[in-house]
Amino acid sequence: MDILIQVIVTGLATGGVYGLIALGFVLIYKATSVLNLAMGEFMTLGAFVCLTALLQLKAPFYLAFILTLLMACALGFVIERLILRPLIGEPIISVIMVTIGLGLILKGLMYMIWTPSFRTFPEIFPPKPLLLGFAVVPSGLLWGFIFAIIGTIIFLLIFKFSRTGIAMRATANDQQAALSMGISVRWVFALAWCFGAMASVIGGIVIGNISGISVYMGDIGLKVLAVIILGGLDSIGGAILGGFIIGILENLTGLYIDPLIGGGAKGMAPFIILVIILMVRPYGLFGKELIERV
Repeated sequence: MDILIQVIVTGLATGGVYGLIALGFVLIYKATSVLNLAMGEFMTLGAFVCLTALLQLKAPFYLAFILTLLMACALGFVIERLILRPLIGEPIISVIMVTIGLGLILKGLMYMIWTPSFRTFPEIFPPKPLLLGFAVVPSGLLWGFIFAIIGTIIFLLIFKFSRTGIAMRATANDQQAALSMGISVRWVFALAWCFGAMASVIGGIVIGNISGISVYMGDIGLKVLAVIILGGLDSIGGAILGGFIIGILENLTGLYIDPLIGGGAKGMAPFIILVIILMVRPYGLFGKELIERV
């Protein structure tokens, strides 16, 4: 029982980090209806930029963190303006393929700049784990969970109560109506990409601090697809809940199934869940179901 509780607690902490990365997907999709499959590379790039600021520029962590967020905002803005905006109105498969190509380009650039070598972050957070009595939360997961919760609350507050958030919600609901109310839909699209990129780089910094970074770290973006499809592509709360569910199921699979088959099941679990969800409930737990009359 103690092991089970420990695995569930670890799964919750891991799931919080997944949820934060999934938030980047959702923020972009909710406002623009674009599924950005380069999100994993955004995440990896943010981790590398933060690490470079820490090691090469000798910047304190808070300054490196701010510089990374500014880089992410600029990256999201430039990509939306120069690459995605000309594709407005084009078939959705074209937009998806562009984001895949963008991810490969970013991975190649990171390969050239930082090489494929594995790197570790310097000690950023206190190494002492959180002792709950019935479970232990490692320092990396603990701070990752804290960052995930804080980031989620900030984005939710922006989305729910600020003028910018109201404009983004109006655009997500009906672009034509938003335009008629004087909302700049194109500016909302740019902001959505900025926010999505910032959410993803925060996730990259957290993951990098926990397990180190390499140019292949972005592969976790595919795992997060299961999270957003479970929670619903356009649901912020669903992204967080989906992260918790996937994190727990992944760790339970590693505990009970991996020993029976010799390993590998834990890595497969999110994708098995992804297939099942798409077969049973394509819009996820909280996603908005669209019904078209023909």
